[in-house]
Amino acid sequence: METNRLQAEDQEVLDHLLEKVKEQTGLFLGYPVSKDFDYQTLYDFLKYPMNNLGDPFVASTYGVGSRELEKEVVQFFAELFRAPKDNWWGYVTNGGSEGNLYGLYLARELHPKAMVYYSEATHYSVQKNLHLLNMGNIVIRTQENGEIDYEDLEYTIRMNRHMPVIIMANIGTTMTEARDDVARIKAILKKLAIQHYYIHADAALSGTYSALIEPRPAFDFEDGADSIAISGHKFFGSPMPCGVVVAKKSNRDRIARSVAYIGSVDTTITGSRNGHSPLFLWHTIKRLGIPGLKSRAMHSLATAAYTEMKLKEIGIAAWRNQDAITVNFPTPSATICKKWQLAAEQGHSHIICMPNVMQSHIDLLIADLEAEMILRD
Repeated sequence: METNRLQAEDQEVLDHLLEKVKEQTGLFLGYPVSKDFDYQTLYDFLKYPMNNLGDPFVASTYGVGSRELEKEVVQFFAELFRAPKDNWWGYVTNGGSEGNLYGLYLARELHPKAMVYYSEATHYSVQKNLHLLNMGNIVIRTQENGEIDYEDLEYTIRMNRHMPVIIMANIGTTMTEARDDVARIKAILKKLAIQHYYIHADAALSGTYSALIEPRPAFDFEDGADSIAISGHKFFGSPMPCGVVVAKKSNRDRIARSVAYIGSVDTTITGSRNGHSPLFLWHTIKRLGIPGLKSRAMHSLATAAYTEMKLKEIGIAAWRNQDAITVNFPTPSATICKKWQLAAEQGHSHIICMPNVMQSHIDLLIADLEAEMILRD
């Protein structure tokens, strides 16, 4: 006879894990994950095997899913990112890395002999994706702030101008949240008379809120992007990693193929896809709308400005890129890094002021930093 009860020792393992998760969630500032969400109204959906297999815009013989809501989510981001009217498509992914893989996959199918260009500040998963897709690539220098070096990009493309061009643009690099200017990149391609090209925007961190601020950074379809990937568990917040990729439908049609047994078409990276993730994104969109999302963005930017100011007040050389929610500073002690879960790279760390981060959190960190300074003196 089946039972939902665990043995006492097994339940103890779960209880211990839950306490650890609660404790660790309370003190992280170094990773771009929002935790200010409450999806209890969606609890009953966890009782069902939600699977959005196949293309979300094509009906499937498998009916236990959320594809209707997924289509609404994709449409929201297509409009937010100013995708061409009646020529957009997309789906909810497992995260930004899958969205980047999809963008590169589309680009390769359109331009099989192209060279891929990306900056040295690009997320580590891109190199893995390029290896999986067996795509030739060249790494471009970055400026001091983490943004791509446009002069190096132009020079390198000129040296290979006989080849089609694929650009992986960063809209929020991992460490400094630098944004590559898509409009400027497109101008370089035009200057060099490159006729066959594809620009994918890795907007995992900054994409959603960048579309809500003024001046609006140049990163979306109207600026020259052919596809854009974002992470859903970052600015939106989700109990599981997820993301959205938006591309031009005309490009997607080039790779679509029918799969008889599911009654749909094969246009996504994975076959079976999480049917719960679209629920979380849809719930946030409907609950907050554009005004609520703008408010989250303004809160995060204000907290980032406060963080930069407070760090400078105690003598720490903090800085951030324009309209960024990431504050950069020299890596503190291992004790503070561990407590606050701060990432470190080449002596630099950062605080990412996600919507759940409050000034009170920053004050606690500042107190820890000051206490260590006193002990050192």
